[in-house]
Amino acid sequence: MEVTYLEAIRQGIWEEMERDPDVFIIGEDIGVYGGAFKVTAGMLDHFGERRVVDTPISESAIAGASIGAALMGLRPVAEMQFADFITCAYDQIVNFAAKCRYRWGAAVPMVVRAPSGGGTHGGPFHSQNPEAWFAHVPGLKVVTPATAYDAKGLIKSAIRDNDPVIFFEHKGLYRRIKGNIPDEEYTVPIGKASVFREGTDISVITYGAMVYVARDAADELAKEGISIEIVDLRTVFPLDEEAVLASVRKTSKAILLHEDILSGGVGGEIAARIAEKAFDHLDGPVVRIAAPDTPVPFSPPLEQTFLPSVPKVMEKARWLYNY
Repeated sequence: MEVTYLEAIRQGIWEEMERDPDVFIIGEDIGVYGGAFKVTAGMLDHFGERRVVDTPISESAIAGASIGAALMGLRPVAEMQFADFITCAYDQIVNFAAKCRYRWGAAVPMVVRAPSGGGTHGGPFHSQNPEAWFAHVPGLKVVTPATAYDAKGLIKSAIRDNDPVIFFEHKGLYRRIKGNIPDEEYTVPIGKASVFREGTDISVITYGAMVYVARDAADELAKEGISIEIVDLRTVFPLDEEAVLASVRKTSKAILLHEDILSGGVGGEIAARIAEKAFDHLDGPVVRIAAPDTPVPFSPPLEQTFLPSVPKVMEKARWLYNY
């Protein structure tokens, strides 16, 4: 069955709520309104107000209530509406939820859904990619699916996980990306990357919406005889280091591509690991492609310039291929 990325997430949540009565959803406008992006449409009527909890506009309260419920054995799925607003709940997530397992062995089985990413002209407060903020926090898992299949499988795995998971959903993929998902139940493991496209000349390590930028660039580069392998991380923390290194050792050249800004991004961490553990296999510098170190512009032409693009990937790939 072919569904959108958005519908895949919706189905995954719905199925887990049917399967486990301890699962509930909580957030701003998720009930009567059905969510800002309609991921939770119809859930209030089906599951009732005890399991579909509309909240005031207070991300800190949403996170705090979710942590408390999780400590009592429930499995909350909290929506931040826009990933940018997760900053209001940062202390609760980072200093409490992430550390409970370490401090006294307590499980905090909660999921924080965070619609993220640019390309929708949302400006600097509705378009950020904050995954790197949380990929530095032991105790959290940070998931970034790119396909409908992975989105459904990973949201189900996240809900079943006994530790807090930050689940980044790129808004630009919600209705643009479609994929076939099986009728039977399935999950996708957290912490395992996939090879989105096989190639021999350059490895592009990426995740989220940038998987499709890499794909389109690879299609064009193939016409020039340049073979691109695309590794979709799917999870940025814990990182599937083995999959990254295996691809780089195969192609001997690496491009790290993400929509987040360059400095302090996930790409820098991966570059360090490649340099540390696969240096002898490299035939060229490790290249990073990311957004510049500025807030996300509101102006459509400026935002288009700001975001990594197919031409930018092609330019860097040609340079690295000929290095």
